[in-house]
Amino acid sequence: MSLDDPNHYSIGSFFIALASIFIVGKVLSSIFVRFKQPEVLGELTAGVILGTLGLIPLLGQPGHEVLFLLSEVGVAILLFEIGLETDLNELLSVGLPSLTVAILGVVVPFFLGFYSVYLLGDLGFISSESSLFLTALTIGATLTATSVGITARVLSELNKLKAIESKVILGAAVIDDVIGLIILAIVGGLISSSNLGQDVSIEFSSVAIITGKAFGFLFLAIVIGRLFTTKLFIFIHSLKARGSLLLGALSYTFIFAFLAQFAGLAPIIGAFAAGLLLAKTNQKTLIEDRLKPVADVFIPIFFIMVGAAVDISVFNPFIKENIAVIILALVLFVIAIIGKLVSGLGAFSLKANKLVIGIGMIPRGEVGLIFASMGLATGVLNSSDYSALTVMVMLTTFIAPPLLYHFFKD
Repeated sequence: MSLDDPNHYSIGSFFIALASIFIVGKVLSSIFVRFKQPEVLGELTAGVILGTLGLIPLLGQPGHEVLFLLSEVGVAILLFEIGLETDLNELLSVGLPSLTVAILGVVVPFFLGFYSVYLLGDLGFISSESSLFLTALTIGATLTATSVGITARVLSELNKLKAIESKVILGAAVIDDVIGLIILAIVGGLISSSNLGQDVSIEFSSVAIITGKAFGFLFLAIVIGRLFTTKLFIFIHSLKARGSLLLGALSYTFIFAFLAQFAGLAPIIGAFAAGLLLAKTNQKTLIEDRLKPVADVFIPIFFIMVGAAVDISVFNPFIKENIAVIILALVLFVIAIIGKLVSGLGAFSLKANKLVIGIGMIPRGEVGLIFASMGLATGVLNSSDYSALTVMVMLTTFIAPPLLYHFFKD
């Protein structure tokens, strides 16, 4: 690509974008912390400001992919850090409550969203160019996905990762990701059948393969990983080259992230699994200390890029087309909140704060946007539906951190 090409993203622009991310992100985070709000809220707000001002490239613009990849490194490191601070045995001890929370957190918002689409369709707020059934299915599916990155960051800031509520949330988030994969396979199959003019049907063989790969990865990562990880890091720690332990831990994390994606899971699940395994090694404390400066660089990039994706123009009520989007977004937002708050009741067998568990499951993120993007690309969702879902994801992302701070701080 020629340097004169208008689509070329210069190294100078890249450095300015990074400097803007670090400076504005840290300044706003400090302001939010001063007012006893989570640091992550400052980073999300910084992203909204930088994206609106055009100081960092947005989706489809030159340079966006570079910063997006850096943000993915950031969220992988975040979940690796969380894994390092989590005891695998304690996480497994709340396996059944986590499963119940995850199932409730999928079923309730899905059906609330599904039937709300039919109601809103009758009222004229949804005009589906495709089957209303498929539109309802896609919107319902989008409401099911939880983004653990936001919650994990707040729990870490509050030093609550050892609390039983945190273990349930993290366990449920892993299960939620597997369930999300199954739903994605089902919805994707139904949409494909419809677009080909075939009867809408579910390919159970595809669902079985995806489910098998997901559980297979988790089994192999935890069981087989425990057999060689300790000896591997004794060897890595014995190496005399500078940075061997840190780079060994990061390489281990990124390999697990790759394997998780290969199995169809989100890469961050692999990074979390890597942290769980390294938490059992004698090098855990050293790795944590050496990882902190790297985490301070990469993790804010993720949250600022999440904030930058927000299109604030859809909130302008003076634009006629925005009215239906705002109403649909608010309805979906309320459903998204209620659906996940109810999921906290799944931990009924534990002496835990069910409200905190429900709040921890509220944020939606990249998985929900994958559902929405698939619906838009296939014509099941129109641009208004997609915008409403994007606003819902953004609002749940912003509301969860202060709620967690308020209800879980003491």
